[in-house]
Amino acid sequence: MSELEKILSLNDLEKIISSLKEDGKKIVLCHGTFDLMHVGHIKHIQYAKKLGDVLVVTITADEFVNKGPGRPVFNQSLRSENIAALGCVDYVAINHEVTSVNVIEQLKPDVYVKGSEYKKTEDDVTGNIDAEKNTVEKYGGHIEFTDEPTFSSSKLLNEYFDVFSSSTKVFLDNIKQFYDSKSIHQEIDRLKKLKVAVIGDAILDEYHYVTVLGQTGKGNIPAVRYNSEERFAGGSLAVVNHIAGFVEQVSLITAIGDNQKEESFIRDRLKENVDPVLFYFKNAPTITKRRYVDDEMNKFFEVYLADSQPMDEELEARMINWIQDNFSKYDLIVVPDFGNGLITQNMVNTISEHARFLAVNTQINSGNRGYHVINRYPRADFISLNEPEIRMAAHDEHSPILDVAANVSKKLSAKYTAVTRGVKGVLLLDPKQDSSFEVPAISTKVVDRIGAGDAFLSLSSLCLANGSDIKIAALIGSIAAALDVQIVCNRESVDPVAVKKYATTLLK
Repeated sequence: MSELEKILSLNDLEKIISSLKEDGKKIVLCHGTFDLMHVGHIKHIQYAKKLGDVLVVTITADEFVNKGPGRPVFNQSLRSENIAALGCVDYVAINHEVTSVNVIEQLKPDVYVKGSEYKKTEDDVTGNIDAEKNTVEKYGGHIEFTDEPTFSSSKLLNEYFDVFSSSTKVFLDNIKQFYDSKSIHQEIDRLKKLKVAVIGDAILDEYHYVTVLGQTGKGNIPAVRYNSEERFAGGSLAVVNHIAGFVEQVSLITAIGDNQKEESFIRDRLKENVDPVLFYFKNAPTITKRRYVDDEMNKFFEVYLADSQPMDEELEARMINWIQDNFSKYDLIVVPDFGNGLITQNMVNTISEHARFLAVNTQINSGNRGYHVINRYPRADFISLNEPEIRMAAHDEHSPILDVAANVSKKLSAKYTAVTRGVKGVLLLDPKQDSSFEVPAISTKVVDRIGAGDAFLSLSSLCLANGSDIKIAALIGSIAAALDVQIVCNRESVDPVAVKKYATTLLK
């Protein structure tokens, strides 16, 4: 059988394996990413072949490989061909799921083989090994762990395949002197008990996907063909969903329009451990931002569907009363303030007075440019802004960014200030310790930058409120942002397993 003949779809493979099992053949299954084949993989697979008559190897499809920047280095076609080239392998298939549970369900192997690093289930950050073991045993099979020499594909790729820029490599070599992946995992696990509330604008992000046709015949405007549309829970809704993955429960305080369908959409998109405290605008819609986007995620035009009038005084009073009665109960208050009219100056003052640890972002956007800056807050424990936002707050275009950040921090008596800088990474400042820490950009793939700052705010604020030092807070926040830029808008929230795996890859 040729190498390419060994590579089948899972459905075709299921039929073949079923027939082989009827003939009394013992089926062995290996599953993994196998991004960079090395001697450890080969010995693992050779050992597996000795455990039965037919060896099947399945690999994780490209879209489900979340091991960090630039992964997989080799696409699923190349990886499957590499495996098929091994004489001891009988069949290969690509699995389009996060785990191999579906593969085990279909093929029902007699033996499922994993490496020795999975023996201790508590060391498996995904939590998948238990589910895979239970599924194998459900169909009368068992799991076997190999004791062959292990090598790290991630470490080899980091060192020899230019996954990172030279500056990022220097940064990673330095950070490894202080932390390993286990310490990062422990910091993430420590966040669970935090009591958190998020208050800010609820935004419905709409992407209308189009194909560009060219310039119109009777003007100089571009013409596009409509294809489809997608709606996302954005603004404070996105922030609270990010946070919900890392803590046991989080409250959301926001105001929405009185459209019942919109409210149902919002409630359906919130994670189960989010406690929504919803107020309602009178005769006004939930803020909607409609963007027209092509196949390559280029954005052509944006439409705001919102009421530009000041907030109703009665609604403001009710929200202020709720803040006064409840905010002191929380360890952390996160304010993604998008400047769309929800958070009035009276609310700003009340939030600042009652929050035990206050993390704030005041976003500059097309709807508020020129009058919405962090200086409207009398205090904040953690400020997270991008470079244009902090320069506007300081009215300083040219000074070194560290000086600008220090100036803004002093005005608000902030304990920490972060400046997100896109491809330049992030700067996190601790004014009281007169120290700062920079993390270079650690994502090698960008699908959509919408929401990356929200992801950074969510994770770095959790870490700082929980007592983490600025190095860990900046790194974990940067990993969250690096994962988020690979997600279309707010289609998904940042997942703690993905953050742990990303950290493990970085620190190999």
